[in-house]
Amino acid sequence: METLIVLFGVFIATLLINWLITKRFELAFSGRMAMAVMLVFTSVGHFVFSKGMAMMISFLPHANVIVFITGIIELIAAIGLLVPKTKALTGKLLILFFILLLPANIYAASHNINLQTADYTGKGISYLWIRVPMQLLFIAWVYFSTLSNQSKIK
Repeated sequence: METLIVLFGVFIATLLINWLITKRFELAFSGRMAMAVMLVFTSVGHFVFSKGMAMMISFLPHANVIVFITGIIELIAAIGLLVPKTKALTGKLLILFFILLLPANIYAASHNINLQTADYTGKGISYLWIRVPMQLLFIAWVYFSTLSNQSKIK
């Protein structure tokens, strides 16, 4: 839920700041900025809660290494969203990344994994009622802020 607060909070703040400076609402830019900040926020989780995140992908070999690498990928993607020449490629790769993350979230929910405490006290399958729509929101957000016709304007 914190990720949604970061995403929407930065989006609204960026929209307002941009409007105060330029008298324009630049939705695509604000969307990319918000997603970039959210990715930095979630990337920190890969390092702070690495044990719990590794539990989410314990069905894969070298789970700890994967958690570390995906944290770095999120930081690189945050930068890529803000560089005009790389925003489209970054958008495509982020959509793929978000799709690939879904099995880890399903596994974690079905095994009651709590990533913050690295134990089995998680919310369980009911968590997917929030997580799956949130993942779809992230995919749509990236698409509309990087790949749609509107994003090519700004």
